[in-house]
Amino acid sequence: MSAQTLSMRGPVHGTAHARRVSWGSAAGGVIENYDFIGFGTGAALYFGDAFFPGASPLIGTLAAFATLGVGFVARPLGGVIGGHLGDKIGRKPVLIASLLVMGLCTFAMGLLPTYATAGALAPTLLVTVRILQGIAYGAEWGGAILMSYEHAPWRDKGKFTGIVQSGFPIGLLLASLVFLASVNLPGDWAWRVPFLASIVLVVVGLVLRAKVPESPVFDEVKEQKQVVASPIKEVLRDDWRNVLRGIALRVAETAGYAVAITYMIAYLKDEKLATGGQTIFAMCVASAVGVFATMWWARLTDRIGRRPLYVWVTLFNAVWAIPMFLLVNTGLFPAVVFTIVISYAISQNALAGSQGAWFPELFQARTRASGASLAYQISAMISGVTPFVTTLLYLGLGWVGPALLFLAYSVLGFVAALLTTETWGAKERAAADAIAHEADRAVPPPAVEQMGPLGAHTTTNC
Repeated sequence: MSAQTLSMRGPVHGTAHARRVSWGSAAGGVIENYDFIGFGTGAALYFGDAFFPGASPLIGTLAAFATLGVGFVARPLGGVIGGHLGDKIGRKPVLIASLLVMGLCTFAMGLLPTYATAGALAPTLLVTVRILQGIAYGAEWGGAILMSYEHAPWRDKGKFTGIVQSGFPIGLLLASLVFLASVNLPGDWAWRVPFLASIVLVVVGLVLRAKVPESPVFDEVKEQKQVVASPIKEVLRDDWRNVLRGIALRVAETAGYAVAITYMIAYLKDEKLATGGQTIFAMCVASAVGVFATMWWARLTDRIGRRPLYVWVTLFNAVWAIPMFLLVNTGLFPAVVFTIVISYAISQNALAGSQGAWFPELFQARTRASGASLAYQISAMISGVTPFVTTLLYLGLGWVGPALLFLAYSVLGFVAALLTTETWGAKERAAADAIAHEADRAVPPPAVEQMGPLGAHTTTNC
């Protein structure tokens, strides 16, 4: 492992703020995902009738999923903006701004008029708010994950970034619980209440993120005058291969989720395989399991590396593509719950847990926010249109069409994992142990953070 690669990782023992930074970043992630995932649930269960009435249920679902996709298409723009600013002015300002925009847009969504009261203006406003949501979400992830990664100890990068990644299932759990509680409310209140309730989470998230210190790696980049004028341009020129690999890795996870979870919710409803309440209950169970599963998978990458986990899970997903539909087609509620839990806790959570540390390690410190954000968010365009495409495939091929699409995404992820550099293999772990040992000998713990080269920073162990 080269000195340059080592210098990208921040203090060898992390900073004294590592745990607080991870949970502060995760708190924002909870809110971002509550907002973004809440829209997916609303689109699958309610928005066809509320914003696109007069069409058949299937056409209404298609229109709602098209609106869902608009937010995903907007996410790369947010990734470009957030990545550029994260490399230019720091990770923390991006965290605050993205959370504020996302939260206000989601609250506003709960106030939108429906087609019955505003006509064509209603879906227009829905799309506008969705675009702003997508931009904010696209800017959020890179800042949150890099703050956690760059504060964390070398040997626990997966563990600490896994905390941030767990914000996804926590947000999903909260959104599912609120939708479950509101499912029997009269009229539009069934979907308005979850969006309006998000304002409480926004206030909590802003308070937590305001207390998070800036990344030590970004501070070091500034001190060494390595801040580049155009980080996006540099990363596309020098690291475009890793951007492409990251996109493929991410598609296997997020587009796979769009088939196995987002589309599956609509499939269960349209085929009358489960009621709305049963489906949301299954999502609650899956997301509760997913909170712990994501952190466990992420910690596992600290022990075995990032790539092996990705390889084995994408292989599992390829095998799982057909059985998951066969199981839900039985119409048995336990089979539905089991399928959604497996599709989430293994197929999605394991890949997301690996990405938290793997993506930042693929890029130079001075362009890391731009590179990781581009790889992570460009894939969202594919993910965003996946429920729409999946619905069309169902029209032509039945449930086999969505199953084959999930299989294709899994194979893509498997190939991308084989082609992507392992950044935390046996050699890297051994080198990290040696450097940590030398740092301990130089300044025995507990230690106050020492200023110096990144590889030699020493802080109190968290």
